[in-house]
Amino acid sequence: MLFYERKIMGSKENTKELYKITPSQQAIASCCGAIVTSLLVTPFDVVKIRLQAQSNSFANGKCFVYSSGLMDHVYVCEDQNSKPLNKKAGHFRGMLDAFVKIIKIEGIKSLWSGLPPTLIMAVPSTVIYFTSYDQLSEVLISKLGKDNDHIPVLAGSISRLGSLTVVSPLELIRTKMQSRQLSYKQLRIFINNTMAKDGWRSLWRGWGPTALRDVPFSAMYWYHYELMKKRLCKTLDAREPTFMISFTSGAAAGSIAATVTLPFDVVKTHKQTEIWEDETLNLSQKRSTSAWTVMKKIVAEHGFTGLFAGIVPRLIKVAPACAIMISTYEYGKSFFRKLNKQKNIQSY
Repeated sequence: MLFYERKIMGSKENTKELYKITPSQQAIASCCGAIVTSLLVTPFDVVKIRLQAQSNSFANGKCFVYSSGLMDHVYVCEDQNSKPLNKKAGHFRGMLDAFVKIIKIEGIKSLWSGLPPTLIMAVPSTVIYFTSYDQLSEVLISKLGKDNDHIPVLAGSISRLGSLTVVSPLELIRTKMQSRQLSYKQLRIFINNTMAKDGWRSLWRGWGPTALRDVPFSAMYWYHYELMKKRLCKTLDAREPTFMISFTSGAAAGSIAATVTLPFDVVKTHKQTEIWEDETLNLSQKRSTSAWTVMKKIVAEHGFTGLFAGIVPRLIKVAPACAIMISTYEYGKSFFRKLNKQKNIQSY
């Protein structure tokens, strides 16, 4: 018993190691966070994408459809195959106007349109992302030391790059399934034909614009989150981050990262819209423009402010999304850490 008490009363590092949560527990915590976040912030994501995309032209007789969750996903379909969208809201003058028109014309359910298929995308991506971040952080801490400020930047960038690389082919498949009714056999034929025609790299179309926006966002987000979390814990004399510390740090870090990377977000939405339009509508003339070309086009047509289209709904969406996700994730990890502590106590 004396040996066990010494073990429990040891250094903070030894205690934390003793009750260390497993990768599977990290995955469960991030999964719960992804679901809660998607349910709460999807309406803001819907409005943000609609405000950004309304300036982009589409083929006659076609409509723009959004599918939102933790990440942005867009695709196109024909009006005749999508009855609820025949009563699509028109031009929006701002965030509040968009909310009112969507609810009045399309119904309140439209604010959560595309949520089920997006959860299929968001949950695995978030699980990979957050679990990889924690695992990479532990490895980098053992190599570089726990006080190295580059660890959140490196871990955040690598984990985000890995998660979006894994999920990109799934997004192409999801897009095809939503654009029309396909059996699994037809879907397999589509994938085989796509790879035979354009090669296996075609499954990762749109990867570039997504990485251009998400990787810098992740680097800045994790850097500021870890920094603010440490400062708040020190100020409040807290050994572990509480729910409110994680919530506040996540909201602040998300707002900073969202503001800086907004131009990349606008470019990504325009690029992805063109890609999905080409894929699902089988347009004869494929568009292949670089992100820099798209950015110059936006500035030429809408001015420099065009790169910051939808900044208000983006901030209103991103700040609570980051806050809810990270605080739920940290709460989940804290729950499993306490659970592991009880199991260790019972084992003696």
